[in-house]
This record gives sequence, structure tokens and C-alpha cells, in this order.
Amino acid sequence: MPAENRVLTAGPRVTLPGGVVVPDLEECAVPESGSHAVSALFSQGRLTVVPRRAARREQLLRHLTETLFRPGRDYHEREVNEALRTVHDDCAALRRYLVEGGWLERSADGSAYRRKR
Repeated sequence: MPAENRVLTAGPRVTLPGGVVVPDLEECAVPESGSHAVSALFSQGRLTVVPRRAARREQLLRHLTETLFRPGRDYHEREVNEALRTVHDDCAALRRYLVEGGWLERSADGSAYRRKR
């Protein structure tokens, strides 16, 4: 099984209100190491800072996409917000970064989101 799929199926999961199930990010293994690791952006499973540098933010967005959203599944905006709130209170900014960065795509009417990469 490819490494990117292991994150989606392995480890502890958390069920959010509304039945959305996401990985427990505090328990997820993050492949990078050192001060530039994505894990350095988290404390106790919560995102402490959204990077300003585009390359660093891309690392974060990739991690969030791969750990919170399954390929081929549609998500209502409420579900996207609930998943993103598990790591940071500003779910709107994270959602916008994910869409603008091409990690999630939004339906034409704005009612659904889908993992793009």
C-alpha cells in the first residue's frame, strides 16, 4: 500500500458531530523530520501557525489534504469546516488555501468539495 494511503486508513480516528470521521492528527505519523517538518507546525494536534511562505504552506496543505480528505468522496462545506476545525479555528482560511492551491475543488454551486490531488 502506498505511503499516502496508509495515513488515511491507519491509526486512531475521531468522529466529528454529523458523523464525519477524520484521523486523530495528534497520533498521525508525519514523514518529514527536523525543524522544517510539518509536525513542527502542530502542538497537541492543533495547528499553531499557518505558514506565510508558499512552499511551506504547500507542505501543510498537502498534509491536511492527505490526512483529512479521502479521494473520490464529496464533502459538504459543513464537513470540510468540521474537519479543518479539528486542527485550527480559522477553517475558512484553510478551506480557501486548499481550494486556491488546487488541493480541493469546489462544485460550481459551492455546495460540495472534493479532493483534487
